[in-house]
Amino acid sequence: MKLLRVALVVAVMLVNLVIAQPTLADPSYRDNPDYIAVTKTLKDLKENAEGAIPASVQQRIDELEFQKAAIKSGVVWGQCRNESGGNLGIYGTGSEESEESGNKNQIYFLANGQTTPDQWDCQGVYLPNDVKVASLDKTSAAAVKIMDGTQILVKKNSETSELELNVPDAKIVKPGEKGWYIPNVSQAFVDSRIPNTFSGGDNG
Repeated sequence: MKLLRVALVVAVMLVNLVIAQPTLADPSYRDNPDYIAVTKTLKDLKENAEGAIPASVQQRIDELEFQKAAIKSGVVWGQCRNESGGNLGIYGTGSEESEESGNKNQIYFLANGQTTPDQWDCQGVYLPNDVKVASLDKTSAAAVKIMDGTQILVKKNSETSELELNVPDAKIVKPGEKGWYIPNVSQAFVDSRIPNTFSGGDNG
């Protein structure tokens, strides 16, 4: 009887080991598009740097190395925080229907003072046609793409009424770019939308 119990315990442990094996494996960060982009940019910066590297370039290299480490750590989602004073259009993984129309990302609405939950992959921020953003040259509606492992804070400057982003290397996405739906609407229209209710895990 004891031998049967020992055999049963060993069998359960072996089954658990087989099931848990994928969890123990290294994350496949090398296939992550953000990791590939960061690695390429780093390589280009280092190859183009001749002699003494300027402080601004070295800081950019350090930031990219940090971003690369964040992705390698297994954080495969971004997070958005809204302190703009109104609704904020954000991008998350779209539905099958949106992907069929050619748009990988779908627009959701984040209420003022809210943050997307952990594991919900916020991939970017929508910028209406009449909103000005400090440090960004924007003449029409656009979007800002963020990389995995990034927490972006969108805050309104009380003196200038411009939006400020805490991400120094924000990448502007313009209308017409594949995979991004960027409608030409105003902030008032965005504010008239009912904010989404978010939950952790997959987008939707």
